Formats: sequence, structure tokens, C-alpha cells
Amino acid sequence: MSDSEIPFNLSETLERGVEILRNFVKTLPSSPGVYRMLGQKQEVLYVGKAKNLKKRVVSYCHIQKLPNRLQRMVAELSSLEIVITHTEIEALLLESNLIKKLQPRYNVLLKDDKSFPYILLTKDHSYSRIVKHRGPQTIKGSYYGPFASIVAVDETVLTLQKIFQIRNCNDNYFANRTRPCLQYHIKRCTAPCVGKISGTEYKDAVNQAEDFLLGKAGLVQQQLAEKMTEASEALEFEKAASYRDRIHLLTQIQSRQRINISGMKDADVIALAQLGGKTCVQIFFFRYGRNFGTESFMLAHTSEETPEVGMAAFLTQFYEERVPAPVVLMNYRPEEMNLIKDAFKGKHKQTTAWEVPKLGLKKELIDHAFANAKASLERKQTESASVAKIFNQITEIFELSKVPERIEIYDNSHIQGKDAYGVMVVANQQGFDKKSYRKFSIKTLGEKGDDYGMMREVMNRRFAHKEEWVLPDLLLIDGGEGQLSTVLACLQKMELELPVVAIAKGPDRNAGKERFFMPGKDPISLPENSPVLHFLQRLRDEAHRFAIGTHRSKRQRKIGQSQLDSIPGIGALRKKKLLQYFGSAQGVAHAGLADLQLVEGINKAVALKIYQHFHEQ
Repeated sequence: MSDSEIPFNLSETLERGVEILRNFVKTLPSSPGVYRMLGQKQEVLYVGKAKNLKKRVVSYCHIQKLPNRLQRMVAELSSLEIVITHTEIEALLLESNLIKKLQPRYNVLLKDDKSFPYILLTKDHSYSRIVKHRGPQTIKGSYYGPFASIVAVDETVLTLQKIFQIRNCNDNYFANRTRPCLQYHIKRCTAPCVGKISGTEYKDAVNQAEDFLLGKAGLVQQQLAEKMTEASEALEFEKAASYRDRIHLLTQIQSRQRINISGMKDADVIALAQLGGKTCVQIFFFRYGRNFGTESFMLAHTSEETPEVGMAAFLTQFYEERVPAPVVLMNYRPEEMNLIKDAFKGKHKQTTAWEVPKLGLKKELIDHAFANAKASLERKQTESASVAKIFNQITEIFELSKVPERIEIYDNSHIQGKDAYGVMVVANQQGFDKKSYRKFSIKTLGEKGDDYGMMREVMNRRFAHKEEWVLPDLLLIDGGEGQLSTVLACLQKMELELPVVAIAKGPDRNAGKERFFMPGKDPISLPENSPVLHFLQRLRDEAHRFAIGTHRSKRQRKIGQSQLDSIPGIGALRKKKLLQYFGSAQGVAHAGLADLQLVEGINKAVALKIYQHFHEQ
């Protein structure tokens, strides 16, 4: 349903919402702050910020000036909450933080917000290693990025290994090597672990890798050329050939990635496009004079908003946690640009130039990003039409009363009842809604396991939240008639009427031979080339993947805990030292007394206690 469609008569509910606003305005201060519009169940409908709270909230009383989306929001209103701030900048930062955290359904939202990977060159070891990194930057070292994709990071790390032969193994693996590993033999590491290279030579290679990542590839190429000449003059032709190959690879990379944006090395290039009520933002990351890749984002709830409003929403949510580049190029100047500029200058402690270029190379970069954003929207429209067609066919095949907006898929995983988990996966016409996924640690089963009992527990626990969680329009269960009957019995007990379909693999568990079970009907099969079948298989497989992954994660944690945590006198610190030294709990179990005493904090008495735990049970 589009933002412009109003599914109910607004007059009565609008009057009530406006009355709530007028009563609340009487007590509002004329101060900067953030307001939250709350619905009947105290869910957050909308988050906004204001320089003057009283004036801003009053504006919602002028219904005729509001877009349909916000009219519906006022109609659902039951109360407001406010937070007074010292400045409008504080209000802007708090607003963006709350929008990202709460995802209110009437705000313009940055969908599929994600963390971007970096390359980490560690500095906590005498022989640095180079690895990909995602998440908090707590490890001592230099971080380079962001890269648009993990593929781009993998390619760059591989390039660095080929040219500079920097190690990527973990410190424990490094410490326990007695001979070179495969990386040495395929010429991607110089094996510093076993002394195949001096510390000085290795440090030189690390410095060159840093220069390359900082965009100084020309300097690195010159240094390698000098070393090639020295090796050639010393008649070390194999060594000279190695330098020649590295120079050749560097030349290829530079010709492919070198850019010059009017002397700038670091820039974020952002373009927003709108098509058919949808909004897409494309961003290119240029760092150290090289293109680190591109990513596209869809903005929700923008069908009635201007591009300037969409750009403001994107910037405030995207840079709420990320540090912008020294230069940010945009194709639209967002509303309240000066406020956004001042807010991020204070938050990230750096000055950024926010520009909307009109001419030259900068404009060409923006145009290129815009073309990519528009192409993404066109692809999305085609995909949406295809998915909408599949959802309509699902409605017909399973004789549903309406086209489903939310499908929940269930599966479970265990080994003879141990570490059992049930999972719920959620899908809609936009794809998998991973924020709505849920996992249920099974608590009521014996050792042998009981698939029906697991499903019963999952259903009971899921629909215990029927008031807080959105109800599905279709339940897809992995299983056959038994699972279907179990789910139907649970729903009947809770007085819920929901469409349920069980999907069971055919003979020999062959994909493509699935049978679908529905209450009161004969099972059906779909043609092997049916797009609907392929779509339902994807849903089932995603639930299976999530269930297996959850189960394995629990089992691995349990293995790591049970073997060490049950030893008296082994606390968190000693456990950490043991695992760092031996690499795993299994490594500790196989260690001898003398080996155990080599670990910091493990004396002879403690080593004997550990050894006896694993060998005298």
C-alpha cells in the first residue's frame, strides 16, 4: 500500500489526534528538543526534533498542510513524549540516534543500514598482520576504509599479500609454527614465523604496504624498482624477477583505480534518485585517491517527500555513527545543511566540506552516482513487480483471503535433542526482514528430541507475544502433516485463526518434489520450474540456514565453556590465557603438564589440576 492511499475514514480519528496535540501543546516549552509520537500500544510512531517544541508540535494541528502519511500518524496518536535539549544540534543528534534505534514507521528511514568493512594493519605484535575487520575499532593498529563490500576488502588484502607478502594468520598460529605454511610456498607470505625474513626487511614491507594503502603507490613502485636494480646487479635474478612481478601488479592496480578529484584524495560521493514513489541513495567511497567501492540504500516513507528531505534523512542517519570523508559531494542540498554541518563537526571532531557541485569533474562524479542510483531503482521496480506477481500467485494457490504482507517461516535444529533451537524467519515483498528474526532455545524436551514438541513450544512462545509482535498473514512450516497438526492445535488453543502451510520434501528429500499440506485439503505439488516453488524453497532454506547456524553457535559455545569452566580455580582471565596460547579448549585438553606451565598465570599446581581434569575422569 502506498503512502498516498488512506485505508480508513480519517475524520473521527483525526479529530481525536488533533485534540490530543492541542492539549499537549499547552504544557510544552518553547525550547529545543525531541518529541516522540506514540500510538495506542505506546509504540513510537514518529520521532522529530525542533528548535522550538511548542511551535513544531502545533504545526501538526494544521491537518490540511500535512502529507497523507503524517495525517495517518496523527490519526493513530494517543500521546507524546518529549526530551528537552540545550541546543538544536543536540536535538538533531538525539533525533537521528532514536530514529536508527526505534525505526518508527512514519519517519523517513534508511533501510538496510549496515556496517562497512575495513582493512586492519595490526600494531600489537612485532610482526604486523593484515586482515579484514568489521565492527568496533578496538585492536591496536591502522584502519583503512570504509570499503563498500567484503569482496573489495578480500581483493585488496589478496593484492597486499601478493605484493608485500604480509602475514594474515592469527598470533597463536604464528607462535606455534615450526616450518613455513602454504602461504609461504605460494609467495603470499615471507614466513617471519620461522625466520625466513629479518625483522628489518619485514618492517620495510609493512611500511610499503601502509604507503600503498595511503595512496602512495608511485613511491612504493620507485622503491621496488630500486630493489629490483640492486638484485639484478648482484646477479640475484630470481629475486629481481619477484620485484618485477610486484611492480607489474602495482602498475595494473594504479591504471585501474587512480583518480584525481581536483587534488582531493578522500571523498564521499552521494546521489539521490526518486522514481515511482521510491527513493534510492548511491554512495561512492574514495579514499587515499582510490575508489573503495559503491553501495546503494533504499529510503522508506519518501513518496510524498522532496529530495532535499530525503537527503537530510540519509545524511543524519548514515553519519550518526560513521565519520564522513573530508569532502562530501551531493546532488541535493539537504534541509538545514548548516545545522547538519555543525552537528557532525562537533560529534566527529573534524571539519567536512559539504558540496553540491555544478560543474567539472565533481559534477561528473555526482552524475555517475546518480545514474547508478536511478539504475538501482529501475531494477528494484522490476524485481518488485516480479515479487508482487509471486505473492499474488501464492494467494491464489493457497486460497488466502488477502495477499500476504508478512510471511513467517519456522524450523528447528538439534542433535538428538541437545542444544535444540527453534527459529522464526520473516519475509515480505521487500525481502527477508532480518530485524524481525527470532530464535527460541528449547527448554522442555528430553535428550532424544521431539520435533512436534519443539514446534509446540516455539508456537506457544511466539504467540505469547501476539499483542506486541505483528501477526503474520501466512505461516510456512518446515515439515509434513504432523507439524501442520501440531501448529493448528496450538493456534486453536490460543484462539487464533491464521493460514498455515507445511512444506515437506518429496521422496529421497529431493528439492523440486516438495509437497504442500494445508488444513482440510489434499496435499499439492508445484511444477519444478515454478517461480512460486523456487520462492518458497528460498524461504524454507533461509529458515533452515538460520536454525542450523543458531544451533552450531550454541554447541560451539557450550563446548568451549564446559571443558574449561568446570575446572575449579580457572577463572575468566586464566581461561583467556589458555585459549590464546593453545588456540582452543581441545588444544588445552591435549596439552602436557610442561606445556601447561608455559602459560602465563599457570603454576605447577594449577597445571596439574587442569591435566587431571582431562585425563583422570
